[in-house]
Amino acid sequence: MQNFNRDNILVGERIRSIRESYNMSREKFSEIIDISEVFLGQIERGERSLSIKTLRKIVNYSGFSADFILFGDIKKNDKISQINNILCTFSSDVLDYIYEFIHIFYKFFTRDRN
Repeated sequence: MQNFNRDNILVGERIRSIRESYNMSREKFSEIIDISEVFLGQIERGERSLSIKTLRKIVNYSGFSADFILFGDIKKNDKISQINNILCTFSSDVLDYIYEFIHIFYKFFTRDRN
């Protein structure tokens, strides 16, 4: 049995938990983040390190912060960060629709407070 770097193992476990939270196979997740399924398996087991490029793709797709993936840190405004990371992947046209949608919800939930 090889002695893998403990940090790589922890990072791999967090990436696996992210993938599983989306009920996604290794095959599908690796396709989305543009790496091979074998390489993703090696990352998840802590056998290999991921590149900055791959980390960015996971962050952009999942909405989980790099701090969480690398260090396990979850901040108070983590949901806001996750939402922001997801929103950053959309075009301006799609963001206009999302804004209108959020604005309607905001008006609905704040109407009784005024």
